[in-house]
Amino acid sequence: MTKYYATNILLSQGWATDKTLTIEQGIITAITDGKDEAASLLTGAVIPGMVNCHSHAFQRAFAGFSEQGSEGQDSFWTWRKIMYKFLAQLSHEDAQVIAQQLYIEMLKMGYTRVAEFHYLHHDIDGSPYSESSHSNNSVTSGLATMAQAIFKAAKNSGIGLTLLPVLYQYAGFGQQEPSEGQKRFINATEQFNQLVSDCFDLTKQYANTNVGIAPHSLRAVDKKAMIAAVKHVRSLDDKAPIHIHIAEQQQEVTDCLQHYSKRPVQWLLDNIELDQHWCLIHATHINEQEQQGIVASKAIAGICPTTEANLGDGIFPTTEFLALNGTFAIGSDSHISVNPIEELRWLEYVQRLTKQQRAILAVTETPSVGQNLWQKAAQGGAQSTNSNTGTLALGKQADLLVLDEQQTCLFANNNQHLLDSVIFASQKNLIKDVMVNGAWVVQKGQHAHQQNSADNFAILLKKLSA
Repeated sequence: MTKYYATNILLSQGWATDKTLTIEQGIITAITDGKDEAASLLTGAVIPGMVNCHSHAFQRAFAGFSEQGSEGQDSFWTWRKIMYKFLAQLSHEDAQVIAQQLYIEMLKMGYTRVAEFHYLHHDIDGSPYSESSHSNNSVTSGLATMAQAIFKAAKNSGIGLTLLPVLYQYAGFGQQEPSEGQKRFINATEQFNQLVSDCFDLTKQYANTNVGIAPHSLRAVDKKAMIAAVKHVRSLDDKAPIHIHIAEQQQEVTDCLQHYSKRPVQWLLDNIELDQHWCLIHATHINEQEQQGIVASKAIAGICPTTEANLGDGIFPTTEFLALNGTFAIGSDSHISVNPIEELRWLEYVQRLTKQQRAILAVTETPSVGQNLWQKAAQGGAQSTNSNTGTLALGKQADLLVLDEQQTCLFANNNQHLLDSVIFASQKNLIKDVMVNGAWVVQKGQHAHQQNSADNFAILLKKLSA
């Protein structure tokens, strides 16, 4: 049992002062007034850690390498070709190096849990890896070799992990044959279900982890396979998170209309039983009826503002969706940025630009845009990962951030403006200390493994770019 004293802390019901937190086995078991004599002082405002609802870890290694103009019109689809070429070189050892570096970066910026949308499954030639044995006498099937690299990276970094093995079977609507660049993603449904079972077994070896699934998209998975995969994961955990890419690109909407005679989200609503454990990643191009359907189903929208901007995807209708009481989470996706502050800043700013108004995503009960966005994104992220996180309250996991009180933008701010300054006026990283599941993983802005991880990452980048 450990105790910490916070002079200023954002609890589930709002800002509070002069509180002592008691933490046992990673869980907040008491919040009391005043300073307990045994409590350690937290010097700086304390806020809940952020959940990253959407990550493709391996893409961190080529962030910034696809910004050169080319003949013709660049788009998501031309970017994807570059990505396929890049990943053709990656081993499972490389994947672990990349993921560990990424997860350390996430922690230092305030993400305390990540949902890994994991679709790089097989060896370079597209065949499953062979079985591997471990020091504890367990055996991992070849199907889960890449998945275990992600588990190891999460363990070494200290971040909480929700692993979402991706079901990927086709190149496009109508069961189009996968391309050469997609061969490492492909699993038959039975093979995929075995992978999911293997990943559930791996959670027994790695603390603070859980598993769901991710049908990649409507273009990559048909109805029969999706239903079978959902049925299997629900047999293992009836609350397992299920994520899907959907309606990210206008072209996807056009193709779906041509193939199914319905828009992507509408088809999903009409054909699959959605609930609060589903997270619709991007859902950029949705109409009012689809928004209402998402909210009625209690599913979550997983918005990735910096990646969506980088790829030229479009703008999620955040104002309208939240007016319907929709729930959202944020993700760093391709990791062109790994900063939750930047994701939330973009989320608000693109609404200001399109609506030509200010302070759009504030609400009456929380007039601070920054506080409203942080709390809703953290809580939505917790829902998207089925994790006991997202807010600081009794019974919740102790995932928290301590802000650096020495940063000038925080000097004179009262609580009403604190997170507004963090999100809209900060030029530096304001996160000083990071706790995950009751353990400090970043202190004074430093992670214990950051130098070794960065060195390994630099060596890998040089090899990949040679």
